[in-house]
Amino acid sequence: MEKQIPGTQRSNIRIGSSVDIVQKHHQSTREVTNGIVSRILTKSATHPHGIKVALETGEIGRVKIIYLDNLLST
Repeated sequence: MEKQIPGTQRSNIRIGSSVDIVQKHHQSTREVTNGIVSRILTKSATHPHGIKVALETGEIGRVKIIYLDNLLST
């Protein structure tokens, strides 16, 4: 079982983290996109809707879930 935490705290997110994001145009359906963080865009320590990040694929969205197993093994 993969360990997961919500993406509302910037300190929990690292470059290279595996995350699920919701892109702006998917907010109404809450469709998630999985990927690897390439940049952290939110400057504040927390955000109630999730920290905004850019994935390696170029997609931008707010983090809903951070997958810790991949982060802990690096």
